[in-house]
Amino acid sequence: MNFKYVVVGAGLAGLTIAERIASILGEEVLVIEKREHIGGNCYDEVVDGIIVHKYGPHLFHTDNERVWEYLSQFTEWRIYQHKVLGVIDGMEVPIPFNLNSLYKLFPPKMAEKLEEKLVTSFGYGKRIPIGDLLKEQDKELQFLAQFVYDKIFKNYSRKQWGMDPSKLGEEVFKRVPVVIGRDDRYFTDRFQGVPKKGYTYFFKRMIKNKKIKLLLNTDAGELISLDEKKGKIKFMGKEFKGILVFTGELDRLFEYKYGPLPYRTLQFEVEKIDKLSFQKVGVVNYPNNYKFTRITEFKHIHPISLPYSIIMKEFPASYNPNTDIPYYPIPSEESREKYHRYLQLAHNIKNLILIGRLAEYRYYNMDAIVERALEVFEKRILSSSLY
Repeated sequence: MNFKYVVVGAGLAGLTIAERIASILGEEVLVIEKREHIGGNCYDEVVDGIIVHKYGPHLFHTDNERVWEYLSQFTEWRIYQHKVLGVIDGMEVPIPFNLNSLYKLFPPKMAEKLEEKLVTSFGYGKRIPIGDLLKEQDKELQFLAQFVYDKIFKNYSRKQWGMDPSKLGEEVFKRVPVVIGRDDRYFTDRFQGVPKKGYTYFFKRMIKNKKIKLLLNTDAGELISLDEKKGKIKFMGKEFKGILVFTGELDRLFEYKYGPLPYRTLQFEVEKIDKLSFQKVGVVNYPNNYKFTRITEFKHIHPISLPYSIIMKEFPASYNPNTDIPYYPIPSEESREKYHRYLQLAHNIKNLILIGRLAEYRYYNMDAIVERALEVFEKRILSSSLY
């Protein structure tokens, strides 16, 4: 096989890069995927007539019109405004915590006073990270911040990350806002939805170009090796002078030279329910009770008229690099330092491009990874001397 371009990983990042190479450059590109399917963790499948997201719910949302228009070439969208409830003290309240949550959990007069202080201090409609609210000097706002932290953030984070939240980076705190308003939507982006026929159908349309060659059930490590000292890549035993786009685990690419990078993995329990609906919204969080963090009911995301429903319970778990799927890079100083040691090795190989949650060891929303992939294609591939 003689390719100028090889992409490792058939998730959203890898497929976007491959599609651009085939469509814009008109070049053949080989995509190597370890799993038996394309789409990475966004993969979905039909179970008893219901579209189920195999690796947990994936709801697309973006303010980036360019990304929305790019992806809209390959799918029609079902407009879906995601809402989440959290079970707090036996009641279901909107998540993120907002003024509706406030009035459900506190006596009316107390809620009114807290609302007034929030609006006066921050302004109506603002989204304040819980970390910022915890720093407030006002005692009543401090009380509210501590309540939200204890009831919504602390135990959920312990389950999610397997450690005390105080050991996590600031970016985790920033993703948990208190909303000073009554908009119950989880996201506020201009464009929100899910592919009408599911992600798998959408991904198949992305790679229908005949110049995209796909190898499933293939461990890239069996075909690709690196010589970081000489700055060279070998593909099937021969020096590879093209461009290798890598979206997998960077520590694995370098054969765990500095030891494995820490991740959290997820386990899922899928259950068919003999009733029209199990819960009020697509996702209900369980911050304080049970071992699972949330339950997803897919009929809310992909509505269909059936007398039964399908739910998925989500259990965060410790990660074993030999057996588990890595979901979330652990945002600690120690893990970042180890990643940067691997990154220095990668910098010695000029025709290696790293992109994605695993290769870059950082959390990406779906729209951000598409934006990143388009940018990488334009700056590193389209403008390269190989074109």
